[in-house]
Amino acid sequence: MTESWQDPKTIDRFLDDTRTWAIVGLSNDTGRTAYAIAQLLQARGKRIIPVHPGAAAEGVEVLGEKAYATLAEASAAVGTIDVVDVFRRSEAAGEFADQAVAIGAGGVWFQLGVIDEEAFRRTTDAGVPMVMDTCPAIEWGRRAA
Repeated sequence: MTESWQDPKTIDRFLDDTRTWAIVGLSNDTGRTAYAIAQLLQARGKRIIPVHPGAAAEGVEVLGEKAYATLAEASAAVGTIDVVDVFRRSEAAGEFADQAVAIGAGGVWFQLGVIDEEAFRRTTDAGVPMVMDTCPAIEWGRRAA
């Protein structure tokens, strides 16, 4: 059974109808999954906004986009963020869902293996759709199958 946090309509809307994705945990470390997924998102026409305290030194760019230390800084600089994609451990991810709600993001996506049921409840109760425990690459792959 598909969990409520993997609603196919929400996943499709995120993949098809969004443009700007803030990637929490994205740095220039090409060996990290966040980097590969950010590349995939760009290849699919999405604008990625790197959010990583360590990558946000003055002028640092990741995949051609300026990095920001926080979601609030990213939102203030680029405007509307459609999806906040979180590459953090489950126990650290919830605060980014809360920040996404605070900045008015259109949705939150927790990557494969990242589950925080309380964060899901808080986020969706605030009217912000959320996906957990899957990956855009997996979901696009399911469509091709």
